[in-house]
Amino acid sequence: MDLPLTFIREDDFVESVRAALQFVAVTHPADYVRALAAAYQKEEGAAARDAIAQILVNSRMALTGHRPMCQDTGTVSVFVKIGAAAHIATRQPLQALCDEAVRLAYKDEANPLRASLIADPLMRGANTGDNTPAMVHAELVEGDTVTVTVVAKGGGSENKARFVTLLPSASVADWVVETVETLGAGWCPPGLMGIGVGGTADKAMHLAKTALTEPIDMPALLARGPRDAVEELRVEIYERINALGIGAQGLGGLTTVVDVKVKTFPCHAASKPVGLIPQCAANRHVTFALDGSGPATFVPPDAADWPDIVLDRADAGLRRVDLAALTRAEAATFRAGERLLMSGPLITARDAAHRRMTAMLEAGEALPVDLSGRTVYYTGPVDAVGTEAVGPAGPTTATRMDPFTETMLSKTGLAAMIGKAERGPATIEAIARHGAPYFVAVGGAAVLVSKAIKSARVIAFEDLGMEAIHEFIVEDMPVTVAVDATGASIHASGPARYRRVA
Repeated sequence: MDLPLTFIREDDFVESVRAALQFVAVTHPADYVRALAAAYQKEEGAAARDAIAQILVNSRMALTGHRPMCQDTGTVSVFVKIGAAAHIATRQPLQALCDEAVRLAYKDEANPLRASLIADPLMRGANTGDNTPAMVHAELVEGDTVTVTVVAKGGGSENKARFVTLLPSASVADWVVETVETLGAGWCPPGLMGIGVGGTADKAMHLAKTALTEPIDMPALLARGPRDAVEELRVEIYERINALGIGAQGLGGLTTVVDVKVKTFPCHAASKPVGLIPQCAANRHVTFALDGSGPATFVPPDAADWPDIVLDRADAGLRRVDLAALTRAEAATFRAGERLLMSGPLITARDAAHRRMTAMLEAGEALPVDLSGRTVYYTGPVDAVGTEAVGPAGPTTATRMDPFTETMLSKTGLAAMIGKAERGPATIEAIARHGAPYFVAVGGAAVLVSKAIKSARVIAFEDLGMEAIHEFIVEDMPVTVAVDATGASIHASGPARYRRVA
C-alpha cells in the first residue's frame, strides 16, 4: 500500500546539523545551567565553588559573545531517527551529509571551532582539518519526521568512558561508583553520568551515550521519590558518587554529578553488559525535528536566566605571580589549594609537542624554544577572530603529559606547569624532587581564560595546528595550586575532606 511521504530536502538537513553544531558550541542547555547554579549555591568548598562560578560566568560569556564555551569543541555524534514515512531527498549517503554539515560548522569564519580529529589513530597522523568525520547513528522509527540529536563530546570526558561485562548477580551501582572513584578529574566535573545496562557491548555504550542527552530531572526525582528499579538505581548512584567528595574539577566538594542517567535493554541471561560515559561541564547537545517545512531553527535562552556572578579578582586578596620572575624559591612558598593570579609569559604545549620535544632531547638536539625558568600551559586554543589575541583557550588534561614530565623537568629547567585534573604518583614525585609546582585552571572556562591572554603567537611546530607551541602573555590568569613543591596534592586532600563514605 502506498503511503504519503514527508520529503526532507538535503540542504535543509545539512543546514540544520550545521546550525545545531554552532548552537551547542556556545549554548549550554538551560536545565544544566539551573543544576549548576543550584550546586554553586550549596557548595561549601572554596576552590570548588570558585570553579563552578567560573564555569557559569564562562557559560554566559560564551552565549553572549558567541564563542565556544570550551576550546575542545568536541567529536561530533549525530543520532538520526528517520520516520518510516519520511524521506531525505538526496543521492548522498547519510555520512556524507553529516560530514558536510560538520565541515561547514567547524570552518565558519565568524565562529571557527577547533578541529581535533586525526586521520590515522594508529600512526597518529595529520589532523583532518575540519573535524570530520562525524560519528553517525541511524535508526528507522515510526512517524513521518526526521528527528536528529547532535552531540559535541570533548576528549577529556570521552577518554573516561568505560565498559564491563558483569556477572549477572553483580551490582551495577557498586561497579559504577568504584569506577568513578578511579577516573580522576579529567572528565571535568561537575557533569552527568550516562549508564547503559544490557544488550551487547556496543549496545550498552550506545545506551550510555544517548542517556546523556535526556533532560536533567534529578531534583524532581529526589523530591517525589523513585517509582521503579531504574529510578532507584539512579538515585543510589547519584548519592554515592557525590558522597565521594570529588567535587568540581576534582578539587573536593559536594557536587560531582548533577544527574545520573540509566538506560536498559534486554540481554543474554549469562551477561550483564554495562557502559559508563561521563559528560563534562561543556554539556553540548540539542535535538530537533524536520517535517519538510524547512531547516530547524535554534532560539538561544535569555542570558538573564544565568545567575548573576561577579568574579572580582582585584579585591579577592589573591597572591599575584610574575611568571617572568618566577623562581624555585618563590615556587616553594605556594601551598596546594592556594589560588593565584598569574601574569607574564606562558609557553603552550600538548601531547604532540611533548612527544616531539622528548624525541629531540633523546637525540641530543636543541629545542626550538628555551624552557628554562618558563611555565608551560597545556592547551590547544581555538583560532582567534576579530580583535581577539587568541580564541577560547582552556586547559587540557595534564595526566596525558605525565610520561614526559620527568624529562621536561630534568633536561629543560622548566619551572612550573598549568593544566587540568590530577597528576600520577610518579609525576608528583618528580614535581617534589625538582621543586616545580603544578597549577590548574578551570576546565570548561575557556572563554574566561582567554580574556586573560593579551597576546599570542606561534613560536614552534606550526605544522601541529592547534597543538603548535605558542607564547602567551597573560594578565591576572586565575589558577589553583594543585601540586605544590613538597608534593602535596589538592586532588588528594580536597576530596578526602568532603568524602562522606565510610
